[in-house]
Amino acid sequence: MGDGAVLVKSANLLVAASESSADMLYASGFRAPDAFVFVSIEDHTELLLSDLEVDRGRREAKVDEVHSYSEWEKSVQGRKHKKPSQATVLAAFLKARKVKRVRAPGDFPLGLARELEREGLGLSPVPGSFFPQRERKTASEVRAVQAALRITEAGLARGMEVLQASTIQRDHVLRWRRKILTAEILRQEMEVAVVRAGGEARGDTIVACGEQACDPHERGSGPLRAHQLLILDIFPRDACSGYFGDMTRTVVRGRANAEQRRLWETCLEGQTMAFKAMKPGASGKTIHQSIKAFFGTSGWPTKIHEGRWQGFFHGTGHGLGLEIHENPRFAATEFQTGQIMTVEPGIYMPGLGGVRHEDVAVITAKGKRVLSSFPKELEI
Repeated sequence: MGDGAVLVKSANLLVAASESSADMLYASGFRAPDAFVFVSIEDHTELLLSDLEVDRGRREAKVDEVHSYSEWEKSVQGRKHKKPSQATVLAAFLKARKVKRVRAPGDFPLGLARELEREGLGLSPVPGSFFPQRERKTASEVRAVQAALRITEAGLARGMEVLQASTIQRDHVLRWRRKILTAEILRQEMEVAVVRAGGEARGDTIVACGEQACDPHERGSGPLRAHQLLILDIFPRDACSGYFGDMTRTVVRGRANAEQRRLWETCLEGQTMAFKAMKPGASGKTIHQSIKAFFGTSGWPTKIHEGRWQGFFHGTGHGLGLEIHENPRFAATEFQTGQIMTVEPGIYMPGLGGVRHEDVAVITAKGKRVLSSFPKELEI
């Protein structure tokens, strides 16, 4: 190279807001709503932050160095009247560290990438996960997920409390505090409890009753009714750490009939099968297929009937951490120690209702350890 620059072997570049990018939060340990710059050169990590964030970043970020973006901008601008572009500043910052090429995630901003290339910087997109080590959690990450699950349980507890306090009208519609109890009201009560417990309310907690519960991602709306299967699925983020919790319970306010109870118990047995089989080296795909087969032989086959899916037609679980759905998918992995997985089989039968049981477990050297502890009761 004519300018004597040396290509550094391991240079990584992220430009994103850590509030929306799990990779940036993982890399920097710093929470900010606006995009900033993270660079790692071999084992050395650095941030470029705005004046609004630089002092806080120097206190809180888990990196080796924090720099002021405006100071670099002034240095590059010199006596020129026009301020340099972000790409020009970033290219200068990297070239000063003798970096000519960087690795960037697949979702790196396209416009910025092209501008950096015009500045003479090469970018190599990384397929798949930018930080594959995120799949295997450290002890501190396991504790962070456990803390998020305690927040999750606070939301579920409030949901159960409201349902218990509700009254059943003659038409089976539930009333609470002299009003019809709707999915919207119950969702709000659960999410307020989450905020009070230190979490962030997302507004998409699932409160799905009766036929609505037959669609796994239906948020639920309208009046809640007694004697029907009701799915409560809540997945808040810890406002302190950024890690997520995720749990589901299925209940009946009032009395469950025999078929509802059998559906609920069969689904619970499927979840128990998964927990018993989870250990390092076990195949998630094999476990998933065995649960689906068990549900089928129990009278709940997975198929399309009259244009609608019924049975068990989603995954058994997914990775959980800084994202609500992160790698690995349950059925696409052979389990390794440190992986944190949701275990959430479900059975959905139009005309009867839907059931889903969801808990969270970490894979250990001896098998698995369930991190969630909220009780499972069918009738309230």
